[in-house]
Amino acid sequence: MVFHSSPHGSETPVLPDDVIITKTDPQGRITYANRTFMRIVGAPEAALLGHPHNIIRHPDMPRGAFRLMWKTLAAGHEFFAAVKNCTASGGFYWVFANITPDYDAAGKLQGYFSVRRHLRAEARTAIEPIYARMRAIEQEAGKQAGPDRSMEWLAGELAKLGVSYERFVLDLAGFGLEGGK
Repeated sequence: MVFHSSPHGSETPVLPDDVIITKTDPQGRITYANRTFMRIVGAPEAALLGHPHNIIRHPDMPRGAFRLMWKTLAAGHEFFAAVKNCTASGGFYWVFANITPDYDAAGKLQGYFSVRRHLRAEARTAIEPIYARMRAIEQEAGKQAGPDRSMEWLAGELAKLGVSYERFVLDLAGFGLEGGK
């Protein structure tokens, strides 16, 4: 099964009560997918398990967002983001994602848990122009330098606002932190 985006693809709604859960191995290959994930992406378990999680990555997502995610996870921290993904039928869906590294008792990385939920319309409206600017920066900088440049641009914009990435994204999703930056 090949996931792809289509300019005419329709949006699959993620409802407020939907909770999408997947687990991957340390290389990002899917080892578990719940039924909500399978329903929303429109794929059976057999088409998902063993495949890289990025098979659902939508081309509207800036590569810098994933560069930031991997840097955050490599540092042992959880990562939050607004994410647009592809469905198997060429459509798309938006979620608020939380990815967490999974370690065994000895501290060895076993993989990653990802829990995704409904993304508020206001969050989507706010993040789409930011992602569009990041993609434009990536286009100008080229494939090699693009992700770092767009990630640096985002960090610079947030620094101007005086907020951390985590604070920004949690506020965006309506899970604002109390106090602190």
